Amino acid sequence: MPIDFHQHQNRYTYATRNADSGWAQAIQAIVAPHGALAEKRVADIGCGGGIYSLAWQALGAGSVRGVDFSAQMVTAAREKSAGVDNVSFSQGDATASGLEGESTDIVFERALIHHLKDYAACFAEARRVLAPGGLFIVQDRTPDDVALPGAPDHMRGYFFERYPRLLQVEAGRRPPVAKVEQAMRDAGFSQVQSQTLWEIRKTYPDFETLGKDLAARTGRSILHDLNDTELADLIAHIKSQLPANGPIVEKDRWTLWVGTKPS
Repeated sequence: MPIDFHQHQNRYTYATRNADSGWAQAIQAIVAPHGALAEKRVADIGCGGGIYSLAWQALGAGSVRGVDFSAQMVTAAREKSAGVDNVSFSQGDATASGLEGESTDIVFERALIHHLKDYAACFAEARRVLAPGGLFIVQDRTPDDVALPGAPDHMRGYFFERYPRLLQVEAGRRPPVAKVEQAMRDAGFSQVQSQTLWEIRKTYPDFETLGKDLAARTGRSILHDLNDTELADLIAHIKSQLPANGPIVEKDRWTLWVGTKPS
């Protein structure tokens, strides 16, 4: 059954890793190719356990406000960010964030929109909280991103090869590039562009560590559609596909959409 983000046992599922340096480089190229982020106010809507809120802070953002609809996720994010300056978290919805109008310079939404049936209200809220000239950055996977074959550095592909019904789930919820671009334009954003990004999700010292992460379904909501027996079978299948020794680098391909709120 699908993950319940409000359950206590899922509190840390999106809080146990750090953002990849490749992601940071891609974001810097978009946001600050000629300068620092020091004065930028960032809203991370759908922040989960705060992984990317902290990544924005590490990039030098002036302030970061993370918003998530799950009280459990907000609690985990606050724990993860304890002692970090200029980062705060609150409970709110993608369509009613609780943030003040025109109070941010960047709105970032990662792995959020595939949970929504319609983007209009979400994107309208992003436009509302952005200051004129502000950037709206959406990161998610498209059907093309998730349909890539399995490989030692793209093990998500093995999920769908072993259990094709999972690909049907993904195809039904992942947004095509053009749909998101049009929804951003309809919401009043200009200069809308998109690009792909290969992001290292995590590096594991060995398969035992990876296997435990998969068994816990950590940060992989799609695995909640498998029962425990199926998940054990999938883990064994992935093990058979990977090199016997050495570290395992897990990558995923994403799409980034960027739009500007007109001044």
